Amino acid sequence: MSLSRTGWAIAALAFSPGVLAAPFTLTIYHTNDFHGRTDQYPPLVSALEQARSEFGEGLLLDAGDIFSGTLYFNAFKGLDAVEFMNTMGYDAFVPGNHEFDLNDPEQGHQALVALFEAAEFPILGANLDFSGAPEFSERLGDSVSAAPQPGHLYDGVILEQGGERIGVFGLSTPSSETVSSPGNVTIGDYRAAAEAMVAAFEAQGIDKIVALTHLGFDSDPAVGNDLLLAQHVEGIDVIIGGHSHTRLESPVTVAENDRGEAKAPTVIGQAGEYGQYLGVMQVTFDDDGVVTEASGELLAAEDFEPDTDAAAMLAPYTAQIEALRDAEVGVTLAEALPNPRHGSGDEQSVRANETALGNLIADGQLAAARRVNPQTVLALQNGGGVREPIPAGPVTVGELIAVQPFGNRLTLMDLTGAELLETFEIALAGAPEESGAFLHVSQGTEVVYNSAKPAGERVVSLKVTENGALTAIDPARTYVVATNNFTAAGGDSHTALEGAHESDRSHIVGNTDWEMLRDYLVEQGEIAPRVEGRIVDVAEGDVGE
Repeated sequence: MSLSRTGWAIAALAFSPGVLAAPFTLTIYHTNDFHGRTDQYPPLVSALEQARSEFGEGLLLDAGDIFSGTLYFNAFKGLDAVEFMNTMGYDAFVPGNHEFDLNDPEQGHQALVALFEAAEFPILGANLDFSGAPEFSERLGDSVSAAPQPGHLYDGVILEQGGERIGVFGLSTPSSETVSSPGNVTIGDYRAAAEAMVAAFEAQGIDKIVALTHLGFDSDPAVGNDLLLAQHVEGIDVIIGGHSHTRLESPVTVAENDRGEAKAPTVIGQAGEYGQYLGVMQVTFDDDGVVTEASGELLAAEDFEPDTDAAAMLAPYTAQIEALRDAEVGVTLAEALPNPRHGSGDEQSVRANETALGNLIADGQLAAARRVNPQTVLALQNGGGVREPIPAGPVTVGELIAVQPFGNRLTLMDLTGAELLETFEIALAGAPEESGAFLHVSQGTEVVYNSAKPAGERVVSLKVTENGALTAIDPARTYVVATNNFTAAGGDSHTALEGAHESDRSHIVGNTDWEMLRDYLVEQGEIAPRVEGRIVDVAEGDVGE
């Protein structure tokens, strides 16, 4: 097929002072946010081959989040994806927030180290500091390298295209501190890191600079995004982004700074999500390294036949995950357990309301916790960790892993009643709007709150069952509470839990999340979980069912 140029945008002609004496055009191919969709690589291999035949050689960049989301990931931890990336010839990769999901408090990021070791391309992160994580000690490279080693970590690299030197550096979202588990990997200010990289490249005479980012195109300004980066940091010519899963059909050009003043253009591209598109961008520079023209489009993977060799590479991976996916756990659900979200048009949301599935997961955690410590009074499951529904019928391993794909482990915490109350103030601060911090609770727990009250003053009462009766939490007492290791360490902004974790009142006791759910289902047999008024918003008259 011939690649359509429909939708290609000429983005910056107004900035050209006249006829270019010796223009240079840089071609960039880019992807982002695969989230374990390894089966998308074969058609993308075909798309890339055809794009290269039409537009020539160019940089091939990925803007992060290979990890998380599918059975492929749960089975192979990204090593399947990196095999395809090596075959396609990626030039650089920036870690996304989900690359830090598998941190183990004792062993660190072993899965991520394995990914880096297998990579035949450099890893970039100018605002990421891996030096405090000993598992990466053999992966650390220089700050900037013109001869980067495969699988090594750099702030930026210098790559050659068409006889020109191109500076490429990486930035990852600071939100990883709260939405993932970076552990001993620290994340610095993205704008300060970008300014330092521009200065470093310019000091070496490089005037064509690409930022490979996992910040989001227009994500929360308080955290940072690509638009703000383009406005605030002079000298970045191109931003290839990820994180927000934004489908930019053609490049977006930012030609004004944050004060509305004219600046040298910065061109931004992002290719949607889940390997559905290959981004193609061509950027033309004048003699001074200023962008004068930018064009591009997204090539839909579904428009290409899978590459034969790549399909053969995929086959053994698929065979293994299909066997895992289809294995039944021995339990049949009489009715489906939905996972509602406001974005899907549901009035209720797993991130804002009690759900039957959230109740089931929390009950499974409580049962597992009480086998370790019978004094456990309640279990907490963050709404952001519940990802998919479970259909009616025989339950399979694949369905359970899809519900809880992060591999989080059961953690017991010693919390004061005051810390528990503060935790629920955090969980309910945004209600009825969605928040990953929203907490589902196990049976025998009752949370009453008022969403009409100011954040921090919403909890009306918090009760747990003791000696067969609901009893109000005593702020001065200490309770044994179960949750997952992500939430226990302060994930989703749970700072009260983070404080207990840092004071050594948090202990991982084994049991992966989906395995606890499986075991609980098997123990209970055929069950029909329901919403039963564990979490009540008196502002809305929400009394459950």
